[in-house]
Amino acid sequence: MTFLQNPIFLTLSVLVVALVAFVVEWVPVDMTALFVAIALVVLGLVTPEEGVAGFGNTATITVMAMFILSAGISRTGVIMVVRDWLVKWGGKNANQQIFILGIIVGPITAFINNTAVVAVFLPIVEDWCKKQGISPSKLLIPLSYATVLGGMITLIGTSTSILASGVSKKLGYGEFSLFQFTSLGLITFAVGLVYLALFAPKLLPDRVSPSADLEGYGLKDYVSEVTIAPRSVLIGQTLRSSEIQRKFDIDVLELIRDGSHFPQPVADKKLLAGDILLVRGGRQELLNIRDEKGLDIVPDVKFGKKELEAELNSGEDEVAEVLILSNSRLVGATIKDLRFRQRYNATVLAIRRGEELLRERLGKTPLKFGDLLLVQGPRESFKGLQTSRELLVMEPRDVENLRVDKAWVAIGIILSVIVASAFNWMPILVSALVGVALMVVTGCLKPGEIYGAVRWDIIFLLAGLLPLGTAMDKSGTTKWLADHLLSAGGHLSGFWVLTFFYIATTLLTEILSNNAAVVLMIPIAAEVAKTLGLNPLAFIYAVTFAASNSYLTPIGYQTNTMVYGPGGYKFLDFTRVGAPLNLILTILTPLLIIWIYGLSK
Repeated sequence: MTFLQNPIFLTLSVLVVALVAFVVEWVPVDMTALFVAIALVVLGLVTPEEGVAGFGNTATITVMAMFILSAGISRTGVIMVVRDWLVKWGGKNANQQIFILGIIVGPITAFINNTAVVAVFLPIVEDWCKKQGISPSKLLIPLSYATVLGGMITLIGTSTSILASGVSKKLGYGEFSLFQFTSLGLITFAVGLVYLALFAPKLLPDRVSPSADLEGYGLKDYVSEVTIAPRSVLIGQTLRSSEIQRKFDIDVLELIRDGSHFPQPVADKKLLAGDILLVRGGRQELLNIRDEKGLDIVPDVKFGKKELEAELNSGEDEVAEVLILSNSRLVGATIKDLRFRQRYNATVLAIRRGEELLRERLGKTPLKFGDLLLVQGPRESFKGLQTSRELLVMEPRDVENLRVDKAWVAIGIILSVIVASAFNWMPILVSALVGVALMVVTGCLKPGEIYGAVRWDIIFLLAGLLPLGTAMDKSGTTKWLADHLLSAGGHLSGFWVLTFFYIATTLLTEILSNNAAVVLMIPIAAEVAKTLGLNPLAFIYAVTFAASNSYLTPIGYQTNTMVYGPGGYKFLDFTRVGAPLNLILTILTPLLIIWIYGLSK
């Protein structure tokens, strides 16, 4: 048999290519996972039925249902109730603020998807920080980390735990119950929260978050006034017909005529000689449009912070920050292709991407998850954006946009799902699907909102990765890798072998994703434990917790990415706080697993 015919060699080849693709991000990770499944089928490592089995896997469907249930809780304003608790008990001390914040969000994320919780709490925490005179950079990383810790209290707290349960069942070790590792999760949550409350205020910078204004985004030199000269070819045309905003990298923010200000939309107003346009654009673009279209750049216009804000917040217009969410269809598209201005009746002035600030060529820049957009538009446009599934306006949500009269109904549905699963009246998959149906029937969610609630990137990621686990098992790759690990470290004690898998999974999670780490590492860890005569479930729990506890980088976990821009953080801020937390949990979690569940069969 040649290498090209050896199933282990073929599976390892696909695995290596997949790892490289995940790291360099040639394409989005969900598409990489889908391509992996296709490659496995083409190479004959799995059957076509096995290649698409991930889409019908109980773990995939359960995760989908939990996304929808989380949306039901969010849309009915249940989480908004706790906003008053934060204000009441938060106090003025940073240690107390972080502790109270964690106590509030931790239990919520035990049952609600943590990205949904962070999406709700981000504007709440920012608004609270402004009122208290606190830098958001002191609280947003603790917010993210507390939701990650809280998500490990129950099975349904994260998609990773649900996926791990499915992999465990496939390996013959059974599904996890709802509270399978709650004792372990509560202890790690408590230890993690105490660490954050005591040390995060000292480790995190007192860095003022980039303010949602032009000074905070360095735009004073990128907003200018130009006058329609008598010789201009634009006289008699509209902005729409002239297409100057499409041909040049500029945005017209306001039209001033005879002292009267006309905010957006102004695309269909005919331009007259003497009109003044307030535009966003670089100096070179203004020179280009001056020469080609006959405009005069108003000389020596130097806007100070107050003057510029007054110009852009005049009339019905205002400026606010908007976050690109992970399930947004805007990810990968450009502002120009989306026709953002026409779609949302608002103009993007700048983009903050982590530490990077983009102020030019905005129309040609592909948007990414976690991008923070500085947007100007009428107040009514922001009310519309608050109901969008694509974007998160960084200001507290209007209660009028929520179905608060259905809040207790949504709470009842979630409690019913939890109770039915906890007492084994029905599998978590069935109770979750019944809960989804009740959310729609009772009006907590509209039927059309179901599709927008689902993180389709996660669903495709799970569906694409599960066939890889099947191929590794069928080809003998899992056993081959386990045997080689045993030959290298078989002399170690059970504690150190367990710790090795915890560390390896933690590193793999930072490189790939938590779900990919679970699919790859659980079968190998269980095989090693079985060969050594140890408890496979202990190793499965270690991998599951290690895969979810990602604190080293802003890109290792979705909630970290969500707070990256709004907190004004630098990349190493996450490492500074997360590395000690990772070290504590790396030492503590294996010891707790051995104490609670035992290491021997």
